[in-house]
Amino acid sequence: MSRKFLLVILIFSMAFAYGQEAKTGWGFGGVPAVAYNSDTGFLYGIVFEAYNFGDGSNNPDYDYTLKPTWTRTTKGSGENKLFFDSKYLLPYDIRVTAFAGYFTEQALPFYGFNGYEADYRPGFEESDSTDAYITRMFYRHERNTLRLSADFQKSVISDNLRLIAGIGYVDTQVDTVDESGLNEGKDEDLLPLNAPTLYDNYVDQGYIRADEANGGLTNFIKLGVVYDTRDNEPNPMSGIWTEALITSYPGFLGSDFSFTTLTATHRQYFTLIENDLSFAYRLGYQQNLGDVPFFMLPWYQSSYVTTEGMGGSKSLRGILKNRVVGNTIFMANMEARWKFYRTVIGGQNLYLALNGFTDFGQVLEPYEVENKTLPMETEEGLHLSFGGGLRIVLNENFIIAVDYGMASDEQDGNSGLYIGLGYLY
Repeated sequence: MSRKFLLVILIFSMAFAYGQEAKTGWGFGGVPAVAYNSDTGFLYGIVFEAYNFGDGSNNPDYDYTLKPTWTRTTKGSGENKLFFDSKYLLPYDIRVTAFAGYFTEQALPFYGFNGYEADYRPGFEESDSTDAYITRMFYRHERNTLRLSADFQKSVISDNLRLIAGIGYVDTQVDTVDESGLNEGKDEDLLPLNAPTLYDNYVDQGYIRADEANGGLTNFIKLGVVYDTRDNEPNPMSGIWTEALITSYPGFLGSDFSFTTLTATHRQYFTLIENDLSFAYRLGYQQNLGDVPFFMLPWYQSSYVTTEGMGGSKSLRGILKNRVVGNTIFMANMEARWKFYRTVIGGQNLYLALNGFTDFGQVLEPYEVENKTLPMETEEGLHLSFGGGLRIVLNENFIIAVDYGMASDEQDGNSGLYIGLGYLY
């Protein structure tokens, strides 16, 4: 990772759990989040998962899971989120997936719109680049977000085909970076005060409209269809998981912007060596129709967890987070997964796995601002990255994930190290 990004100083400790080889009852696991960044301070927290397997009759499926995450930095950024999922809790075989989260981000990456069309100049944010340096926060802005959502899925015709309906409340507050707050407590002002950022420039020049510059409400309803034949959801060895979604943000729900998002995602899994080696790929397409505000461009809709990209840990690993945003985007991931070691420790089924991957994506239709011509330095093209990772898996469900990705073009950054839970797809 380059010096301007998060320096990880502790990766993880051993997860903890209890149970039997045929899993029943409760199982728990957690990963401490510990990191340091000179601008946002020391990060600390916990990523935790709890699974209830009931009497084990649905094994390796869990009856339901709770996944809370809590992190803080010494300069005020933080995540507070809770994820819930169950296929067996509600009657009539209705699956429920719910999410609640509040995020305070003092320095969210923002690189403009439409991928390569927005030129990335690392010197603007590198303090040792005396000729070009502006501020380490040049490609950043502040964002605070409250997200509440619930999705419900019901099988129709067959167990593998499901209809999905969901509803959500999203309150996003956006502002320029608070340099004074980030400088507080330091012997000298490490960040120049009132230095212009790309976000400030876009607001001043009208590329970000006044009515969206400080965020707003984007409440939504979601409808779609899901086809799922995976043999094991956390890490399938075979099957298909594909979906088509329509997410609408209507004014009657209180949304400040009326627009619709169309999302299609196809994932497929192949066994190459029984129980040990598999190949998985994901294809994703998303198009926005209507008055989409700039701060909603990075979000990618899903029947399971809504993620942010393209670029970063959930989409194009090794490429700068949110580097590739536009009105219509396409992404693809290809990954080989090898389970090279299995054992049982303290009644816990454990395996270790390696994965090698390549990720790529592109803006297919640019984001445009009415009566404004966005600055364009280069024609948009394919954004490509590649890398590998390690997985530590307990009881087929709790997955500690470490990935390292490298960008193929310096316009997309250098590399990224990502530590979290689960496979990407």
